[in-house]
Amino acid sequence: MATKAFKKFLPLFDRVLVERFAAEKTTKGGIMIPEKAQERVLKATIVAVGPGARTDKGFVKQMSVAVGEKVLLPEYGGTKVVLEEQEYFMFRDGDILGKFED
Repeated sequence: MATKAFKKFLPLFDRVLVERFAAEKTTKGGIMIPEKAQERVLKATIVAVGPGARTDKGFVKQMSVAVGEKVLLPEYGGTKVVLEEQEYFMFRDGDILGKFED
């Protein structure tokens, strides 16, 4: 079953809405890192998932992630989405590289 992050937004098909972790602004030694030198954050939390893609026979393929899970994203890709003045990214379920277990 699909899960909504917001009252009026639900990803379609096999799409997943994620919120990236914040970039590290200081090193372990306390040195401030300029914005241009900060690395792209590849970890994110799943905020909303669609119901799943349909197969050729019309069945719905189950999603491999669920809301609240922490995942590893590809370095490039995704679609930037701004909802309620906050930045999120949309990825297809198959684009997500892996899940982190607690």
